[in-house]
Amino acid sequence: MSDSLSPISPANPYASATPDEFIKVKKSALAGLVLGSPTLSDLPVDSVKTQEESEETTSAKPNAQEAKPTVESDESETGQNFPQNPEESGSENKKKNVDCLDSSYAEDDDENDLDYEETEDDDTLFFEELPTPISEPLSGEAELGLDKPLPSGRFADRELSWLAFNERVLEQAEDPSLPLLERAWFLAIFSSNLDEFMMVRAAGLKRRIAAGIAKPAASGLSPQQVVDGIRTRTRKLTRRQGEFFQKEIKPALEDAGVRLRNWEELEDSERERLTVYFRKQLFPVLTPLAVDPSHPFPYISGLSLNIAVVARNPLTEKNYFARVKVPDSLPRFVNVETLGIEADPARFVEDGGGATFVPIEQIISAHLHLLFPGMQILESHIFRLTRNEDVEVEEDDAENLLTAMEAELLRRKFGPAVRLEVAADISGEVLDFLVSKLEITHADVYRLPEPLDLTCLNQLHDLDLPHLKYPNYVPVTAYGLSAVESSTPADIFASMRDHDILLHHPYDSFATSVQHFIATAAKDPQVQAIKQTLYRTSSDSPIVSSLIAAAQAGKQVVAIVEIKARFDEDANISWARKLERAGVHVVYGMIGLKTHCKLSLVVRQEPEGLRRYCHIGTGNYHPKTARGYEDLGLLTCNTQVAQDITRLFNQMSGYAPLATFQRLLVAPRSLRSGLIERINREVLHHENGRSARISIKVNSIVDEKVIDALYRASQAGVKIDIVVRGICAIRPGVPGLSENIRVRSILGRYLEHSRVYVFENGGEPEVWIGSADLMHRNLDRRIEALVLIDDVDQAQYLRSMVRQQASGKVSSWRLRKNGTWQRRVENKRGKRLIDFQAKLMDEASARVCGRS
Repeated sequence: MSDSLSPISPANPYASATPDEFIKVKKSALAGLVLGSPTLSDLPVDSVKTQEESEETTSAKPNAQEAKPTVESDESETGQNFPQNPEESGSENKKKNVDCLDSSYAEDDDENDLDYEETEDDDTLFFEELPTPISEPLSGEAELGLDKPLPSGRFADRELSWLAFNERVLEQAEDPSLPLLERAWFLAIFSSNLDEFMMVRAAGLKRRIAAGIAKPAASGLSPQQVVDGIRTRTRKLTRRQGEFFQKEIKPALEDAGVRLRNWEELEDSERERLTVYFRKQLFPVLTPLAVDPSHPFPYISGLSLNIAVVARNPLTEKNYFARVKVPDSLPRFVNVETLGIEADPARFVEDGGGATFVPIEQIISAHLHLLFPGMQILESHIFRLTRNEDVEVEEDDAENLLTAMEAELLRRKFGPAVRLEVAADISGEVLDFLVSKLEITHADVYRLPEPLDLTCLNQLHDLDLPHLKYPNYVPVTAYGLSAVESSTPADIFASMRDHDILLHHPYDSFATSVQHFIATAAKDPQVQAIKQTLYRTSSDSPIVSSLIAAAQAGKQVVAIVEIKARFDEDANISWARKLERAGVHVVYGMIGLKTHCKLSLVVRQEPEGLRRYCHIGTGNYHPKTARGYEDLGLLTCNTQVAQDITRLFNQMSGYAPLATFQRLLVAPRSLRSGLIERINREVLHHENGRSARISIKVNSIVDEKVIDALYRASQAGVKIDIVVRGICAIRPGVPGLSENIRVRSILGRYLEHSRVYVFENGGEPEVWIGSADLMHRNLDRRIEALVLIDDVDQAQYLRSMVRQQASGKVSSWRLRKNGTWQRRVENKRGKRLIDFQAKLMDEASARVCGRS
């Protein structure tokens, strides 16, 4: 174990500071350095020991395959993801999902793997956003035990860590090596992410503060400090986003032939065409709403785009305020060249002439005189309001959960305001008026360059311009399902009887695996019953269609539908009723719990009796997101897994409080305790000289009990790899606490969404996959399931995958012990690091080429 962290060590800059200096440092951190990238010049000189960053930094950006809601292959690496010889049988047949990733990643080779090589790091202001840092010494000789308290300040703040995640999304947009429209797409993702965060997390925190029930966060920050930190970081990030769009993306689009124009920049002929468009397409649907003694201030819906208008009556010389809502049913950008004709704007770009796009709000603003004839238009400004749209249902008092949810969705539309975005040039008088009428504070106003709401860039990303996007990738049929790529589906039940099949989407096709599994079950006359969980799916989902077809064919079909899936409540209610009308037994989850596990169970009559076929996964049964989300799944007819899933379905649809499981860990009953038990077991293995290591891949890690167990394992000397896409409350690399913990984050073309838990277990590795992240909601308030991977080769594939992603060979962000994230796209020798998602795409394509 490393030397103890002395309370007077330079690594603890707070220890020797006076109370006034400490407050000064703390305020500096909360004023904008929160989980950002502070420079030493930003910090109080007299309270911090300056220290030169010794680890290599890189100005190079990752390549085009690296960062969406992916991975570049190493030229020296070849091989296949799941190599298999379909002619093999017996023990050799278990090579279906063998680990083919470079085995050198899995070795503890400090030079090649860069395992825990970051001995030199920036200790300046680590934990800088916390009011109380780690200040007590951690003795290497101290006896460890669950009764020994861990130091305060060991948890990063949940909300501020999320903002750091969204900053990584913004850094993807700033990467010049990515295709142009993909960079614009990342700007849209940044905005969409922030909208949801404000509607739910920030809004919920404000609501608790107003109600007087907010408690200090586990990070030690008070509720108001968290709100202040959110405001400061959000203002800084959105300003950075807006300026980057104006200075980098918009000129680059112009060079590519995609011209974004303001009204003033248009030619007279273009304005004439848009005036005709306004009269025919916009004028009939617009409704100007005046504000005067007979017209109260109108209701402003959440996330709607609006125009604040100040007009003067020339007869009375009185000024009036009016609001015009920009219709969200029409495209945000209007293409001038295609007005009045049926044509694809992309054609004009490809022909070399270019295509001109004008924001719809600019067209409306230029024609306000037609909406207010006889009035003099003095001012017009764009604004956008965000409301609290978190849904809360008192389930214990709701006789019918479906009815209660429908009522709550109506109330959502009238939630209190939490954020006001305004055009940077808005006048103070109009802004004060809006703030007053919308019952919001100036602290929640964000002045931004136009256009507001950059989710509109999704429209440009939809243009058919392949040269400005990622190269097309077509998912392949999982090797365990078919020996050759064919238009004729394989006998999926026969394949599952022969061996378990590990799926890795989107590299493996969702359509030819999971979707095909459920569709086949619906049509097969030997299938007696289908049981399915549904958390999110598309409105035209083939999964839902298959369940309806199965019910209409006389099969017993049960669907556990989660109607509380945030922002999908309306859609889920709609197709849940459709399922009910078709004769499907629809169960709306359990009181107080969300059904988040991803399970499918098919019961089939066969000559030797009933056999159960199962799918358990990490992602939703959503064909569209399956093409953009990285997820794992297991197709199996293993008796133990089938028995466990049957018991879990019975628990969700009926009463089974004493159900026990053999190869599943299930929340909220046994998942947290099961993981902590295995973490503690690694400590015992390490102390007894056996192989011990923990590797975890999740979307978020927040749960304090699990984190503390990981800290204690690190203190005992167990090496821990964590790959996390989003929120991370762990502080890695802190001497005496977490110097054996390494944290990486990968963003890319695909949204890293799978959850994998690997325990070396003394040389007999355990590997689990499933739906659960390490958050309170997953472990306490959701039904989640992890399944133990039994096949040795599949377990090795997953074990190696997580180790690779956490290694120094893969392009990623690493979390430093000062709480900041550092992007690494090159090694110390200047060699480009591997884009892991691109590597997996190359390997999947190579599997197809190798089939015969």
